[in-house]
Amino acid sequence: MGIKLTCVAMGLVISVSASAYDRITGKPFASRSEVIAREGMVATSQPLATQVGLDILKQGGSAIDAAIAANAMLGLVEPTGSGIGGDLFAIVWDAESKQLYGLNASGRSPKLLTTEIFSAAGLTKIPSFGPLPVSVPGAVDGWFELHNRFGRLPMTSLLSPAIRYARNGFPVSEVVAYYWQMNVDRIGHYPGFSATFMPGGKVPQKGDVFKNPGLAATYEKIATGGRDAFYKGDIARVIAAYMKEQGGYLSYEDLAAHTSDWVTPVSANYRGYDVWELPPNGQGIAALQILNILEQYDIEGMGLDSADYIHTFVEAKKLAFEDRAKYYADPAFNDIPVAPLISKEYARERRKLIDPQKAAKRYDAGVIDGDTVYLTVADSRGNMVSLIQSNYRGMGSGMTPPGLGFILQNRGELFTLEPGHSNEYQPGKRPFHTIIPAMVTRNNKPWLSFGVMGGATQPQMHAQIIVNLIDFGMNLQEAGDAPRFIHSGSSSPTGALMKDGGSISLERGFSLSTERELLERGHKLENILGIYGGYQAIMYDADKQIYYGASESRKDGQAAGY
Repeated sequence: MGIKLTCVAMGLVISVSASAYDRITGKPFASRSEVIAREGMVATSQPLATQVGLDILKQGGSAIDAAIAANAMLGLVEPTGSGIGGDLFAIVWDAESKQLYGLNASGRSPKLLTTEIFSAAGLTKIPSFGPLPVSVPGAVDGWFELHNRFGRLPMTSLLSPAIRYARNGFPVSEVVAYYWQMNVDRIGHYPGFSATFMPGGKVPQKGDVFKNPGLAATYEKIATGGRDAFYKGDIARVIAAYMKEQGGYLSYEDLAAHTSDWVTPVSANYRGYDVWELPPNGQGIAALQILNILEQYDIEGMGLDSADYIHTFVEAKKLAFEDRAKYYADPAFNDIPVAPLISKEYARERRKLIDPQKAAKRYDAGVIDGDTVYLTVADSRGNMVSLIQSNYRGMGSGMTPPGLGFILQNRGELFTLEPGHSNEYQPGKRPFHTIIPAMVTRNNKPWLSFGVMGGATQPQMHAQIIVNLIDFGMNLQEAGDAPRFIHSGSSSPTGALMKDGGSISLERGFSLSTERELLERGHKLENILGIYGGYQAIMYDADKQIYYGASESRKDGQAAGY
């Protein structure tokens, strides 16, 4: 428990913090012990989804089977952060081949939507909601790509728990109820939303039993008809007709043409640990760029609650995000210099720009040649999957096709309309993406599968988790429970430029002296509630052959094993 009062205009931050837990072991900020098990582990952002995944493992399903079942369940029980109207990314450790595999299951922009349409409407930015930011939903195809390669149980078995819950109902959990109300306030007026997500015209509250028969029927069609039932069948026709009625451009042809891509994960070594992310159109390599700069400093000696650490981290983040703003985009339309960006040599050059005593107002990108849900599962065979899935901006665009039980995503908002930019809007192009799964290996063996939900903040939270584990020696649960800090205001792939240095939000737990020192170095401090993300992780101890699981104390989530 604690109190933090913030006055940004005066540059004052007053904190009174105390430990929220009276535990006899571990760090004072830890919410609970890690979960430890031998045969399998599931960590998701909602307990019912975790239990569904665990049941699939106990039935002999693979980690990937359990992840698909849990993701389907999250689309029902946590529609505020996920659903089959959105996209999916995954990294899989396959124990048989002893290799990592990456899947980019993000969708592309409508072929009929051109920049001339935006210009004719007088738009200089793609809207956040409504029909124009809708891109092809890639999650369902992602499920089947993962299942075809790594699945063991039939898809009917994987989707049946979510179908049953959708028909019979489930009690809405606390954090989900909060975000449900928030989404109703901004997209509840769009046609089809209230019929699906406001039974009796009311917003579900904590503990209310919610049913979604439309989603149950949709899942049944997918379970029996495969991915084509979604992209080439009646579901696709309903989506296309609805979008046309709403003045949108997503067509049946766009859905029928969709494909996912298997991609090679990329890595940077941080103090002996190989941290793996997916290459763009996602933002995962920003975490690697941050870590490459931090590795050049004595972070352990600085300590978590220190202005030196936070200042160094934030400046490294600013540098990485300038490159993110310039270079990260769809590789099918751009030659993205991934290898130079994540090289140690480049990090050493970029580090020279950091003033240890002064916050930079702006940086230039380097010159290079050449809301969301997260879950992770590990099974008894040693397979692990790191999977992240989202509609963007909570429940998405507001576009809710009748009778299907889900909302279409608004990822298209993350294009820019700036001519010549690498992330400039084009038909049939994937937008810049914020959701990123991660894995860590050590000596070519799996060590950690993790992710942190939270839009554009995810790379810096990935880096903080790694630092907490490796530099500060925290256990898996402590690494997620530790107080976080988030820098906002960096330049963006959507065209925004940082000119004032941005601002830092600090969770309670940092000392007043640290806050004062940050102010003295020129940082602006503020407190934005709810931006610190949601974390799930599984760690493997190869010597003892056991799994550790952890879940976010800031969300409704649960880690469970057997």
